[in-house]
Amino acid sequence: MGSTDTGDYFPEGYDPKNEVAFEVGMEGSQGFGKGDRGPQLPGMENLGADAVMYGGIEDASDIPDGMEFVMSSVPDGQVEMQVAGTSKGSEVVLSVKPVCMGFEDYYAAFTADSHPSFSVSPCAGRMDRRGGEPTEL
Repeated sequence: MGSTDTGDYFPEGYDPKNEVAFEVGMEGSQGFGKGDRGPQLPGMENLGADAVMYGGIEDASDIPDGMEFVMSSVPDGQVEMQVAGTSKGSEVVLSVKPVCMGFEDYYAAFTADSHPSFSVSPCAGRMDRRGGEPTEL
């Protein structure tokens, strides 16, 4: 029995100058070589002033009732503050890098046994996805 392999050949009448090049479309679903990650919200590229939106995702604006904030057993870091006893206070800005694969709601507050003069703003919101802009509290 002879070989059943058929050699690669161009079809009869094939003219490479007038045909689609063989490498067209080889980027596949990964978009290799496009140089960017696309829009932050896929499907919203052309959202302009004339767009009509119905429903959608609502941003968290308040901490839900009954949510309890507890101190982590392993702290992520340490922030040192010095405030004079006669001053009206001080402000420290914390930059939190997003670590989740998608956009995530967050709630921020101090533990119940923290001094009442401590506060955080914004106390709720939505963090960017991993690699996106950090959230400043």
